[in-house]
Amino acid sequence: MRSAPTWLRYTLLRVLLFAAPLAVLLIAGVDPWISVIVAALFGFSSSLVFLRGMRERLSEELYAARHREQPVVRDDDLAEDAAVDAAADAAPVAEPAPAEPSRERQAPPAA
Repeated sequence: MRSAPTWLRYTLLRVLLFAAPLAVLLIAGVDPWISVIVAALFGFSSSLVFLRGMRERLSEELYAARHREQPVVRDDDLAEDAAVDAAADAAPVAEPAPAEPSRERQAPPAA
């Protein structure tokens, strides 16, 4: 069985690090606004401390995906390129219409 992608595991753990303290605080009867703020601070700080390795792996994967040497070629790319080229070759090239002379009124000369 294949493991979940790094981005999915990281996202789920971040949500869990926020949702668990939020649920505990809400069950304890703490004001909802305060519960959300405390849970967000806890989730943020604990993810910085405990998820560092996973965050670094995720950033490396994103960098590698963004800076590939070879572009990803899909099966239908060649067919699409051929269809676009055929459509461009078959379409007649229209000459642009000549511009009409400007009919703006000029101000009369000052006296």
